[in-house]
Amino acid sequence: MTGEAPPGGANARTAHLRTRPLTLALPKGRLLDEALPLLGRAGFPLPPLNGSDRRLLVEEGGWRYLLVRPSDVPTYVEYGAADVGLVGKDVLLEQEPSVAELADLGFGACRLVVAVPGSSAIQEVDELDFHSRVATKYPRVAERFFQEQGLSIELVTLKGSIELAPAMGLAEAILDLTQTGRTLEENRLRVIAEVARSSARLIANPVRLRLREEALAPWLDRLLAAANEGGGTP
Repeated sequence: MTGEAPPGGANARTAHLRTRPLTLALPKGRLLDEALPLLGRAGFPLPPLNGSDRRLLVEEGGWRYLLVRPSDVPTYVEYGAADVGLVGKDVLLEQEPSVAELADLGFGACRLVVAVPGSSAIQEVDELDFHSRVATKYPRVAERFFQEQGLSIELVTLKGSIELAPAMGLAEAILDLTQTGRTLEENRLRVIAEVARSSARLIANPVRLRLREEALAPWLDRLLAAANEGGGTP
């Protein structure tokens, strides 16, 4: 009959999923450089990699590693192209993907903050008014935060160089991620509010986690044990 799946089709797809290489989505850049030592301590079979690696797909020892933009990691996991992934909590807060967040891996610590120019008269976030513009690459996080503060703020969404916006008159404040605060200081910005804290998280596709539990569980246990030794929390 037209449109019907062939007998055993679903079973065949499930069997294929269970036999393909385990797939881990990794974020390119700084977070990857911090993740590799943890993966090594956990015994993952790692090819030579670094945060500036130009390869997108690498296989080693029964694992397939996808090297993608940090903001794309949840998408690969949510849609099942990757079984598990490593990603910053800031990305999860912004995207709210349908993935299982398994653990805080204890590295890549940053803060999402609201900052204004050092010369600004604004001292507290509630001094921003409906005339104020806030530049950010986290519009969903920003919208939720300012709504919780009872503020109606105009958001200006940028993809990068957020710190430049106040200097060019594009915005009165920014909401951005900071690790040490050095970039804010170099651009003469000061923090007036902390929105959230971020660190590297282990995420999984819930269906893949169930279907491939026997294969995944030992590796995830090793990874969580290595993270706990380094200060991560399950």
